[in-house]
Amino acid sequence: MKQPWIHKATTDSIFILTPSFIVVAIVILCQNWLLQIEQKYSFYTWLFLIVFIDVAHVYSTLFKTYFVNSEFKQRKKLYLGLPLLCFVFGLVLSLFGSKLFWSVLAYVAVFHFIRQQYGFMRLYSKNEDKKYSWIDTIVIYAATLYPMLFWFLSTKRNFNWFVENEFLKYKNSELLEFTTWMYCIILVLYVFRTIFNAIQSNYFNIPKNAIITGTILSWYFGIVYYNNDLIFTLLNVVSHGVPYMALIYLNEIEKKSPTDIGFLKIFKHKKGILLFILVLFFIAFFEEYMWEILIWNEQFSVKKIDLTNW
Repeated sequence: MKQPWIHKATTDSIFILTPSFIVVAIVILCQNWLLQIEQKYSFYTWLFLIVFIDVAHVYSTLFKTYFVNSEFKQRKKLYLGLPLLCFVFGLVLSLFGSKLFWSVLAYVAVFHFIRQQYGFMRLYSKNEDKKYSWIDTIVIYAATLYPMLFWFLSTKRNFNWFVENEFLKYKNSELLEFTTWMYCIILVLYVFRTIFNAIQSNYFNIPKNAIITGTILSWYFGIVYYNNDLIFTLLNVVSHGVPYMALIYLNEIEKKSPTDIGFLKIFKHKKGILLFILVLFFIAFFEEYMWEILIWNEQFSVKKIDLTNW
């Protein structure tokens, strides 16, 4: 059985599978360096991690939806109505206070991050027998849900998803110990099952197991093992955002013929990749800049701009 690459072994490995492993290695080997970056270069970490990866990866979805003429026409009501519905829902939430608004968004974001890992796992197991697919499902959910349960059940973490106290907390050492044992049992069973299947079938699914292993490492080290804001952001954002942007580009632009993608053909090849990235960076920066000057006033602020000498 061939390996179920989404695009090619090289591109999948570099842009989808290895980001988690690379970032985990950087975190383990360069902790002191990361602490210095966190203290001295907060603006640049915000710019590159939050704006250029986290926010940008969201807007890459445009290249699968609104920028694809045939897709937009087919689901026009959905693509026009859903953003409006979300805006109204968010507006109603904000009327009950910012805490409720950001808490709901945090839970939605967690769901989105978890489901993306599940989706990648399913893409890479598409050629396998579905009889025992539920085992992979349990493993990928254990890899993501246990760290979140650890967050909810343990002492305060030194990082947030969006804002302080966004998640409901219930400190309970007994329940935490139980979930930890369950997590360990599931991982041990996953390892033995994978080895057994590889020996029995003489086949090892490299990308599927790489996604599962990378998810286990990035979520565990980012949330459970380390209790640091920059490490959490680095592992969380890079492991999530880079593979998604790569998936969109490879599936929606690179793999399709110029006649099928209309004006998106300008994004093909080497110069097109750079243009693709620049478009995402520009849109992401514009959104975050507006948030900064209108709401947060952390990185930019209209009040800090002095026009008296102009």
